[in-house]
Amino acid sequence: MPVPIPRQRAIPAAESGQAQGAFSPGSPSGEATGGPAGAAPAPHAATTPVDSTTNLTLLVIEDDPAGSLSVPEMLDAAGKPIRIRTARNLTEAERLLTDDVHCILLDLALPAPGRAATESDDELTTLKHVLRLAPRHAVLALTASGDAERGAEAVRVGAQDYLFRDELDGRLLSRAIRYAVERKRSDKAERRLTESRLRAQENARLERGLLPTPLLEGSSLRFAARYRPGRSRALLGGDFYDTVRTPDGTVHAMIGDVCGHGPDEAALGVELRIAWRALTFAGLCGDELLSTLQQVLEHERENDEIFATLCTVDIAPDGRRAGLCLAGHPSPLISRPGRPAELLPYENGGPALGLLHGARWPRRQVELGGEWSLMLYTDGLIEGHIGEGKERLGQDGMVDLVRRRLAEGLTGEELLRATVNEVRDLNGGELTDDVAVLLLDRTP
Repeated sequence: MPVPIPRQRAIPAAESGQAQGAFSPGSPSGEATGGPAGAAPAPHAATTPVDSTTNLTLLVIEDDPAGSLSVPEMLDAAGKPIRIRTARNLTEAERLLTDDVHCILLDLALPAPGRAATESDDELTTLKHVLRLAPRHAVLALTASGDAERGAEAVRVGAQDYLFRDELDGRLLSRAIRYAVERKRSDKAERRLTESRLRAQENARLERGLLPTPLLEGSSLRFAARYRPGRSRALLGGDFYDTVRTPDGTVHAMIGDVCGHGPDEAALGVELRIAWRALTFAGLCGDELLSTLQQVLEHERENDEIFATLCTVDIAPDGRRAGLCLAGHPSPLISRPGRPAELLPYENGGPALGLLHGARWPRRQVELGGEWSLMLYTDGLIEGHIGEGKERLGQDGMVDLVRRRLAEGLTGEELLRATVNEVRDLNGGELTDDVAVLLLDRTP
């Protein structure tokens, strides 16, 4: 049978979410007694997950001086009693809204804070306040019998369902509570799925910008690349690369790394890559190109502490010579028939972009030979650990690793895949930093 809602119901500490003290009938507005003065209310950022061992808890928010509103005894799907708490105003409701509350039953007749009950310029002001107060909780709206229009409007505003005040029934209300809780969980899951899809779309956009299709039409060079994001990020990091062939037959390649991780660094990497491509097609190279890129970085970065390392290579049309510029970046690795793989000369390189205003980046001429393979990479490839100690792979370790793979006859994509996988295995798992590797091969 229906049970009138108690005005000053004693609530056990376990039910109220308060670690100390219980609600006493003698306390005003059902406030806790026995606890420390001024104790902060329990957090209500999320509701307790519902499972077969959890009792559902309903928070009723209503102010009925006549005491006519009654809530029937209810059982959840597992046959356990649904616990009830009551609040006569929103201030008391906020205190009682602890993590173990699953659903709120709100009387739409309750006046909004600072508003008389007769004021009706926005009849759902109270509901909107509760939805802001408890964005992760299921909410049922209670309205006068026959006022379906107001109930439907409450659902449109954000409530999970509405009930008529004079038609409360134990089975109906318990079913509505379970439905509202499950619908709220479904809404959360749908929102997380939507957010995941948006992140995937953002990743795809960033990837298209950071890892473009090379423009090598008319060149005999073979291109391969590999990218692996660090384990701690859902978004791509600040590693980027590009390769283009200009009308004079020169092949230009570059690889870079913006310090830091996340969408801002990735976006800056995209800007630098696009700027590099545009400047390269405009005929700039070497120090002139890097000086202009530094200006772009200085204008676009969020703060003066952000910098970027860069390696650029311009390969002559005959493929036998190249110009090399290093801006705080590791030197490329070259392998040639009959000779062990080795690093290109890295002396006299310039600083990373964004560190020194007015810095210079000398362009060094290197001989490649008739047949070669040139590998550009970011520091994520060499900063992984070796085993459980603190020792890192380093450039020497990477050179030895690549030499072994070349001796096995690996080339192109297979060489890059095997190299990156072995670096990860040596690290004992995914690398903390992003890894980008670019490979250009010239075979007569």
